[in-house]
Amino acid sequence: MRKLILATVFILGSFSIQAQDKLNKNAKYEIEVNGNCESCQSKIQKAAFSVSGVKSATWSVETHKLALILNEEKANILDVKKAVAKAGYDTDEVKATKENYNKLPGCCQYERK
Repeated sequence: MRKLILATVFILGSFSIQAQDKLNKNAKYEIEVNGNCESCQSKIQKAAFSVSGVKSATWSVETHKLALILNEEKANILDVKKAVAKAGYDTDEVKATKENYNKLPGCCQYERK
């Protein structure tokens, strides 16, 4: 009987641990992305949407913030930052290569730090 009780407690405990490990399907993030204009806005948002799991991506020309909603079961924020950097734009954590930055049109070449 005692073994049965211990087994039941163990099984219930593992279910509760699994429930806590579930990732958010509508995680909200805001990251800084360098850029200048509406052309940048289009490219940055397109790069973000290229990542599977991104549900919403809106970049503000004024604040240089990219607001995201993503399904963490399919992607993570680092995936989005890498995609944006690959498009030529620096994020707070991942910088675009010089090669990708130089592919941007003149109006989109922001001052790099």
